[in-house]
Amino acid sequence: MADADRPEAIDAQALEEVVRFTSDLIRIDTTNRGGGDCSERPAAEYVAEMLGDVEIEPTLLERSPGRTNVVARIEGSDPSAPALLVHGHLDVVPAEPADWTVHPFSGEVRDGVVWGRGAIDMKDMDAMMLAVVRAWARTGVRPRRDIVLAFTADEEDSAAWGAGFLADRHAGLFEGCTEGISESGAFTFHAGSGARIYPIAAGERGTAWLKLTAHGRAGHGSKVNRDNAVSRLAAAVARIGEHSWPVRLTPTVKSALTELAALQGIPADVDAPDFDVDGLLAKLGPAAALIEPTVRNSANPTVLEAGYKVNVIPGSATAYVDGRMLPGGEEEFHDTLDRLTGPDVEWEFHHRERPLEAPIDTPTYRAMRAAVEHFDPGARAVPYCMSGGTDAKQFSRLGIAGYGFSPLRLPEGFDYQALYHAVDERVPVDALHFGVRVLDHFLQRA
Repeated sequence: MADADRPEAIDAQALEEVVRFTSDLIRIDTTNRGGGDCSERPAAEYVAEMLGDVEIEPTLLERSPGRTNVVARIEGSDPSAPALLVHGHLDVVPAEPADWTVHPFSGEVRDGVVWGRGAIDMKDMDAMMLAVVRAWARTGVRPRRDIVLAFTADEEDSAAWGAGFLADRHAGLFEGCTEGISESGAFTFHAGSGARIYPIAAGERGTAWLKLTAHGRAGHGSKVNRDNAVSRLAAAVARIGEHSWPVRLTPTVKSALTELAALQGIPADVDAPDFDVDGLLAKLGPAAALIEPTVRNSANPTVLEAGYKVNVIPGSATAYVDGRMLPGGEEEFHDTLDRLTGPDVEWEFHHRERPLEAPIDTPTYRAMRAAVEHFDPGARAVPYCMSGGTDAKQFSRLGIAGYGFSPLRLPEGFDYQALYHAVDERVPVDALHFGVRVLDHFLQRA
């Protein structure tokens, strides 16, 4: 079937379902407090029921009780085409109800907006996935490629109970998948003067969560002590926090800079020896926020642990640092941490995941762009690199190139990125309707 002949499968029922599914999933508290403290099973069972209801057979998989993942495959019309993975996580970060305008696990729809933890990270995408494939089942639509759906546990911690477990122990379920889509892309970014940008992620910085340990001589707080572990650690932490990392431009970031500059009529030769990335960012206005976190490696101290009494010098002190590495920047990161910590502080990776880069000169990427611009004429989709990471890191072990594509059309003033892990997380109903239409259009033509 030619792409132009493919029907739009999204009907009134699908539009109603995407909102209802988002609310229902938010009401299922899947808070992930880390260290294995989470149960995604109730949400996984809900997803499995919605799939089974339209005769899509779900497989439920657990590394340990309660940490449930759901995988299903929808057969495409072209058996020679590679399969496409579409994945979303079921867990959410903690939320304190007293801080919220609306209870974070109410899933309330108020004034055309769905409120609650997971509304954008990422139970909205889970709901879109369900609404699209259920609409296909009702109307007899078959995508061109096999579509593998994965609803995962534990993305908000280490992914050890979720995508990591699936990639390591159940790789056969993803046979034939060459590309995948998930969160953090294709949302409306208002760049000023009416310009609408849809950044589609084609890269992720690598995760480098670090543990720093300083040892010294324990003793009385009133005595001279040149071997104070706290002082040694504090000095290392200060050096890390104050360090200015050098510019490192990946192909994805270069493409993003080039396209954003062209949209604003700003000359930019990103390959020139004297190219000033900070100077260009200063001219890009609001759009600079999409790029600024990904032109360098980074390391931000986040946790300090030492001592138990004010007049006792402890024998050791510990700190944790959230580091992020660009593709190709791992060796630089390692060497820099060796230098900044110095001889008196040891460091190790507390948690590490690889950086990613996916090609943008592919039919799949072009189909993502086309789908967004089809439903928002006058807008422009551009590539970008995520500052953080997703389950795409785990699925990359299977040779799956990962993209951030969970489409939402958002009104001006709606700060999508600021709502991640934040108070009053919410998503407009209109954004969900847009997203489910775009996702259907793309998945049929990918």
